[in-house]
Amino acid sequence: MARLQDSQQNFYDKIAQILQSARTRIVQSVNSTMVATYFEIGRLIVEEELKGKQRAEYGKKMIQALSQRLTAEFGKGFSKDNLNNMRKFYTIYRSQIDETLSSQFVVGTVSEQFDLSWSHYLKLMRIQDNDERRFYEIESAKNHWSLRELQRQYDTALYTRLRLSRNKSEVLALSKQGLRIEKAQDLIKDPYILEFIGLPESAVYSESDLEQRLIDKLEHFLLELGTGFTFVARQKRITFDEKHFRIDLVFYNRLLKAFVLIDLKNGELKHQDIGQMQMYVNYYDREIRLADENKTIGLILCQDKSEAVVRYTLPENNEQIFASQYQTVLPSKEKLIALLQEKED
Repeated sequence: MARLQDSQQNFYDKIAQILQSARTRIVQSVNSTMVATYFEIGRLIVEEELKGKQRAEYGKKMIQALSQRLTAEFGKGFSKDNLNNMRKFYTIYRSQIDETLSSQFVVGTVSEQFDLSWSHYLKLMRIQDNDERRFYEIESAKNHWSLRELQRQYDTALYTRLRLSRNKSEVLALSKQGLRIEKAQDLIKDPYILEFIGLPESAVYSESDLEQRLIDKLEHFLLELGTGFTFVARQKRITFDEKHFRIDLVFYNRLLKAFVLIDLKNGELKHQDIGQMQMYVNYYDREIRLADENKTIGLILCQDKSEAVVRYTLPENNEQIFASQYQTVLPSKEKLIALLQEKED
């Protein structure tokens, strides 16, 4: 009887999976077709405006009249504000679309070039910097970010934080390819923003409190860590010479095929902390890592660090151990930009 029930459940699960997949494809198709349609409406509005560019107020009157007629015939969604958004959408994104296809309005072909929902694009269009906007567009599509997650990544200044930890050529690649994970340094942000754990900046808490909050909000923490992370263990015990040590958090990154060890420090980073992480990394490389896996990565998250302590404790060719600050409140974007300007100067 149990086997029959399991067989029936498997049968049901297969059909349910097919239906769910079909629903997802339908929603994606509707979204992309709608976005392509709005792009084409924006193109027609811009071209019509150019015909009447000699007449003052022509554009405003034209959009107002168009809004009234479309709303009367097609219902909601064609307010003056939304039509202006369509116009802006075309103006911003026309360089990314083949103009020949756009002018012919081949819906299926044009829609294939838009991977996000209209709500995503409304958010993206509010980003003034072209490189920053393109980065968030690529990452949203690649990582299937919801609108809420896109907003969160933007609020935590992900693009600016990544720019702080990369050289000029790597920054240029961010706007063209998004975040590429090819080496250990590609995983690292500085600072990490942990506002989702709900601890005020001035709160007094222990490292174990911080660890528990991160575990309680593990899904959010994985998103902050980035692409390809899976959780392995907390307080992982390693033992040698009858001495026990515990690694706060252990993750695995599927893209790099490497373990990522995280140690949490709620004060100033000391050289002993770096030495301890070096020991953890060495142990994993020699005792845990498989032959086809890459070298272990160690990341120390601390409230405060001296760049000099990090630089002189680690070897010059270091590619495995990193120290980043963390913040428990949303950062001031102005402050991050100021840091970025200091770096570039």
